[in-house]
Amino acid sequence: MRVGLLGLGRIGAFHAATLAAHPRVSELVLADADEALAVEVAARVGAKVGDAFDTEAVVVATPTVTHAELILRACAAGVPVFCEKPVALGVEETRRVAEAVERHGTPAHIGFQRRFDAGYAAARRALRAGDLGDLHRVHMLTADPHPPAATYIALSGGIFRDCHIHDFDILRWVTGREVDTVYATGSNRGEAFFSDAGDVDNSAALLTLDDGTLVTLQGSRYNGAGYDVRMELAGSRRTLVAGLEDRVPLTSAEPGAAFPAQAPWPDFGSRFEAAYIAEIDAFLRLAAEGGPSPCTVQDALAALLIAEAAELSRREGRPVRVAEVTA
Repeated sequence: MRVGLLGLGRIGAFHAATLAAHPRVSELVLADADEALAVEVAARVGAKVGDAFDTEAVVVATPTVTHAELILRACAAGVPVFCEKPVALGVEETRRVAEAVERHGTPAHIGFQRRFDAGYAAARRALRAGDLGDLHRVHMLTADPHPPAATYIALSGGIFRDCHIHDFDILRWVTGREVDTVYATGSNRGEAFFSDAGDVDNSAALLTLDDGTLVTLQGSRYNGAGYDVRMELAGSRRTLVAGLEDRVPLTSAEPGAAFPAQAPWPDFGSRFEAAYIAEIDAFLRLAAEGGPSPCTVQDALAALLIAEAAELSRREGRPVRVAEVTA
């Protein structure tokens, strides 16, 4: 299969290596606004530089502001498309893309890689099989060891749209429920560029699912101990945690406790390396064989609506129903 890849930043370069090594890919075509970077990455992975849309499938790993335009271009070209999250920073633009994808019948897969992580997948299976009993509560955490650059934060859309949108997607995917209400807050404990952009660097939220289940969420751009992403599912029979393994950056204060056993994860790329590879494999299978998308544009829209509700709640200091931002 001839595959195109647009965007060769950190995640794009990782996808380039994954695609170049994949047995389904006979030729990989790279493109980037920085042509010199495209040439350098192409030489490193054994690809070529050219028109990424003159292919049988295209992967989009460009800056967020370009995602919608490139997905629409894939629709017009009749090319299956994988795009990193989010589809767009705005609800209306995301809806426009969803409508185009449906109208053209374009196979589209949005990159929420946690759906392909072994721990999250196991938690979903256990919950759906009834192993946990009745779900009583959920706790989620996403914490980066170091903040992104100020230029990134200014265009990111804020911590709920940029970072916690992963939590919102995986919450829906694991539980099979929708979020009804969000009560969110945040604070600035680090660099001034967060507040300058109208953003926060530490976040918290209480979400209520449509069946009444309570969900707590915490986040930080300054988790100095290491990269920490977890989801705790507490049921009437047992509690199961995705992300609780021997590289989680936690230290016990209890005498005699020795945890974790290995160095903490330094970043999201190393933590979710296997998941990123698995989601690209799933997209290539979708492009070659058809079938349902593992994560649709409609799924991305649903996660964005929760993020919009969270941001509105943070700004106005009140609980917000997701239904408020769907109109």
